[in-house]
Amino acid sequence: MSTLLAALRSLVFYALFYGGTAVLVLASVIAVVARKAWLRGIVAQWGAWHLWCVETLLGIEVVLDGTLPDGPVLIAVKHESFFEAIDTPRLFTHPAVFAKQELFAIPGWGYSALVYGLIPVARDKGATTLRGMLALAKQRLDEGRPLVIFPEGTRVAHGTQPPLQAGFAGLYKLLKLPVVPIAVNSGATYHHVIKRPGRITYKVGAKIPAGLPRDDVEAQVHAAINVLNG
Repeated sequence: MSTLLAALRSLVFYALFYGGTAVLVLASVIAVVARKAWLRGIVAQWGAWHLWCVETLLGIEVVLDGTLPDGPVLIAVKHESFFEAIDTPRLFTHPAVFAKQELFAIPGWGYSALVYGLIPVARDKGATTLRGMLALAKQRLDEGRPLVIFPEGTRVAHGTQPPLQAGFAGLYKLLKLPVVPIAVNSGATYHHVIKRPGRITYKVGAKIPAGLPRDDVEAQVHAAINVLNG
């Protein structure tokens, strides 16, 4: 019975959340054309709508353990499901997120994401692409925005602790920023076709200073983003 109930709740979630998302993507395209100042509010509304659907329809409680950083800082977040990617614009104040290049090919959404200020990550595209990515990141920092990265590079299964992608340490060194690591355990409940009720926790780690050797910063970030995997 519990599986059937979870399946029904998930179906309602998919219908309402993605239906609302389609409306908001259309609104974002209109905002890009009509008044770009509206875009930030539309993106924030998307995150709020997602949270309402998660908590109300799926029965998943979302808990924050610690104080979120703000302003110019590099935030490294564990990536177990689409949950934290969708929740990012709600969780932080006008974040600039490093997102894989393929996402920007999505009609409507992709261009809106560029205008909002997401930073495309084109893997294995050489030094020219890296320089362009760094230039965008520094521009977002000049605007006073936090940078958010998923240092594992892609979604990973709950309970697994893969090494960080090499690009993370490179960005850390070149941007000369402190890092705030954040663990999240969304994979246990959200990363399934049939989503399960339960709790998703964000655990904010201690700020890691800029300028550490690569091995040191990678070890500290890796340990901090995996504290909820026990």
